[in-house]
Amino acid sequence: MTPDIGYISLSGKDNPRVKELVRLHKERGNKVFIEGTRLCEDALESGVAVDKLIYTEDRKELVSKWYGLFECLNDSCEYLLVTDDIFRKVSSTVNPQGVAMVVSEPDIYCQERLELPVDGSGKDIYMVAEAVQDPGNLGTMIRTADAFAFSAVILLPGTCDPFSDKVLRASMGSVWHIPIVRCSNTDDLFLYFSEHGIKSYAMHLNGVELNEEELELPAAYLIGNEGNGLTQDTALRCDRLLKIPMPGKAESLNAAAAASIMGYVFANKR
Repeated sequence: MTPDIGYISLSGKDNPRVKELVRLHKERGNKVFIEGTRLCEDALESGVAVDKLIYTEDRKELVSKWYGLFECLNDSCEYLLVTDDIFRKVSSTVNPQGVAMVVSEPDIYCQERLELPVDGSGKDIYMVAEAVQDPGNLGTMIRTADAFAFSAVILLPGTCDPFSDKVLRASMGSVWHIPIVRCSNTDDLFLYFSEHGIKSYAMHLNGVELNEEELELPAAYLIGNEGNGLTQDTALRCDRLLKIPMPGKAESLNAAAAASIMGYVFANKR
């Protein structure tokens, strides 16, 4: 460990600081618990604000290396050295890697007034998730939006927490690469689309087949709940209803698969 790092050694599973870390998995507020070398490095590379770095004795060398590489590991970060037993207690994985962090949510996620990021090209693309409840689906959708350089992922009510353990792992670090915007009022979203000339496309079983529609940018496409799709009110407020042609016997695609196909098609419109 570099001598510049002052650290706190935690012991005892009943330690209040340990209980606080365990509680973050259920009551995290605006903090995010990340664990594992890869996920932590992805977050550090994005410059997140790190509140706490938790590690075991055999991860000291790694923490020392990070301290020298990443400016976000500054004096405001607490370094908590814990035993293997305590790390297993605060961890949510079956085979913990001995390093974790508590970081602050990105500012864009915490905004009070809806304002969407733009890339300046006039060809922005937004992915919108309504009541998507499976963490694996949402993580994959965020990863898709990152892969195709979308301007943001917008989460409508009922959608699962984008910073839960399972979403973080499924997104493979993409939650730190693309703005994620929570919109609690659908009226505000469609008003914003109207005021900024953003075409909205609903993925819907009653829609026009994708290859028969001329897509326009800037655009937002909306993906609904895994079992029920978009709510009727949301679908009816979109400019167009679309569906993916499926000549096979499967009746539908899951949310993540549909979002990925649509992501590729919309990205090609640029």
